This record gives sequence, C-alpha cells and structure tokens, in this order.
Amino acid sequence: MNINSTVISGYQTLNDIGYLLEHKQHVLLVTDKNIAGIPVVQALIKQICAKVATVKLIDSVPPEPSQHDVAALLSTLNTRGVDMVIGVGGGSVLDVAKLLSVLCVEQPPTLEALLAGEKPQSRTASLLIPTTAGTGSEATPNAILAIPEKETKVGIISPVMLPDYVVLAPELTTSMPAHIASSTGIDALCHLIECFTATVSNPVSDNYALIGLKKLFTSLETAVAEPHNLAARLDMLWASYYGGAAIAHAGTHLVHAMSYPLGGKYHIPHGVANAILLAPCMQFVRPAAVAKFAQAYDLIPGANLSLSEEEKSVALVDYFSALVKRLQLPASLDELGINADHLPYLVEAALEVQRLMKNVPAPVTASDVRNVYLTLFPTLTH
Repeated sequence: MNINSTVISGYQTLNDIGYLLEHKQHVLLVTDKNIAGIPVVQALIKQICAKVATVKLIDSVPPEPSQHDVAALLSTLNTRGVDMVIGVGGGSVLDVAKLLSVLCVEQPPTLEALLAGEKPQSRTASLLIPTTAGTGSEATPNAILAIPEKETKVGIISPVMLPDYVVLAPELTTSMPAHIASSTGIDALCHLIECFTATVSNPVSDNYALIGLKKLFTSLETAVAEPHNLAARLDMLWASYYGGAAIAHAGTHLVHAMSYPLGGKYHIPHGVANAILLAPCMQFVRPAAVAKFAQAYDLIPGANLSLSEEEKSVALVDYFSALVKRLQLPASLDELGINADHLPYLVEAALEVQRLMKNVPAPVTASDVRNVYLTLFPTLTH
C-alpha cells in the first residue's frame, strides 16, 4: 500500500495552506465544538471561508462516534458538489472526515454497505489536520465506528480513504490537557510497538515504527510536561503519523484487540484503555519478540546498551510499565470501576477481534487473554 499524501509540517504552516483550496467551490469542514473554539482553528476557518464560496461546518462529532452518529450527520447534509473534505481534530473527527470523503462522491456506497465490508472506489479531495498526537488517523486507511448494539467497534478499511494532504501544526496540540497528551501519546506508542512486532510486519512498516519510536521515546514526556514546547509537540505529531503509516503497512495486535471491548462497552477512552493494557500485553508477547523488543529498547534515551537481548526485552516491558505510571495514567480496571465479574465478556469480545488477533506474534488462547485481563484487577491477584 502506498501512502501518497503530501505532508506539510511545522509551526505556522496553517497560515500558508490557501493554495490547497484553489478552485474549490464547496468544502465540508469537520471538527468538534471544543476544537472549533481554539483561536488557531477559528483563524483557519476564516481563511477557508475567505477562499471558498460554500463552507459547511460540522462541529458535532462526538468523542467515540457510532454508526448512528454518522448516519444522523449524513441525513442533515447536502453532499452534492462537495469538492473537498477538511478534518480538523482528534482521531474520531479525522475518521468521520475520511468516511465523508468517500460518501460525498457522485454515486457513493451506503454507510451500511461500508460497514458490511464493501470497499469504496473513490473519494473527494481531502485534507486532514490532527490536533492530538496519538491515533495517526491521518496516515491510516481505517475509520473506526462504535457499534452500540454489539458493544464493540468496527473498522472500515480502504487505502482509498488516505487523504491528499496532511498538515502537522504543533501549535494546534498545545491546548491538549496533560492527561489527553499522555493517553494519546501512549496510543501512538501502542501503534508503533505492535506494528513492529506483528506477524505482518515488514521492512517498510519496521522502518516507520523505528523512526516513530525514537521520536516518541525522546519527546513524549517533554511534550506532556511542557505543552508549549513546539519541538517536542511536533516530534509527537510525527511519531503519531509514523504510527499510522506503520498501521497502513502492517497492523496492530493484542493491545488493540483487548482494548476494543473496553471502549465499546465501557466507553473507556481508547488511549487510556491502551495504556492499561500496554505492559501486561507486552509481557505476554515478549518471549516471541525478544530481538525486536531489544531493538526498540536501544532507542530509549539512556538505555543500557551493554545488556543482552533477553535483558533488553525485559527492560523494555519495565520501561512501559514505569512510563504509564509517570504519566499518571490508570494502571488497572479496578480504578475505573470495572470489576472481575466482567471477565467472561471481555475475553469473548477480545477473541472476536480476529482481524488483530491473527497479528499477535505468539499463539493466543482464551486462557492467555483471561490471564492478561486478570492482571488489571490487582485486588484479585494480591
């Protein structure tokens, strides 16, 4: 799969994107109410309105959109003649923008058909501008929707949804609260380490993963502690982008499969669910990925390069565990009010995510999944 997006990055690049709007007549601008209120975004909206005759602002995208949210949105939209979709926001906003880009063509597929597996054939022009550094949605062929009836999430996946243009502007991420910067950063870390160790990993995805991991290990904690450190914030946007590009060429596995039911049924934010699962899942995966874990460990600033591969792989899991603690993210499901009575449901739901489970570099049984979830209930295990 080729990623043919043009990426424009750096401080104040948003001031210079007018040329991307040349000859556009009808733009859909997708965001959410919080993002729409940021002064930098308000300036961007003004710039777009000055260039384009018809701009339809959609600022109602919820944090974890369901297929009903998108269907409701479509019912209120006139998609005829839309010649560009612009998404400004976190992963949910960008996913909805990607979906709208394939639903605004002359003879679009229905949303139901896409959810049933039909692949879109074309899309209108698109520009994606992330405001969080985590999902990498601007670089993935995926749009994830919650399916409330089944208490899970479904990915609509097609390289057709990859955008024409991506803008990585660090000033857009400076208003993220620390807990969002932390959890979205851990989401990016999960994308990178899972794609790097997946059964479907390859030299292209490995290259993206290693570049992204180096940037993330160097900049995540600085970006959280110093929200206006634009160099660290831009590094995190790139780490997130490389995580998305790695997904486009490989795929995530155990952390994401096990976090889906936590988001789908209990509405735990995706990055938080991933943070809780990161160290326990990597503990399980480690024996099957010692060499790659060692390679990743070497990228951590101050890593002890004299350790053996085996020792480095163990040190990487310890680093993940300590990092989640330092970022003050939850480390157990107990803390989030979910008790062990939910274990049978969680195990069954996670095992149903076969699209990701098949990427785990070791065989995974129901008992393995149960044991990983069990570690998230320390009151049971101590």
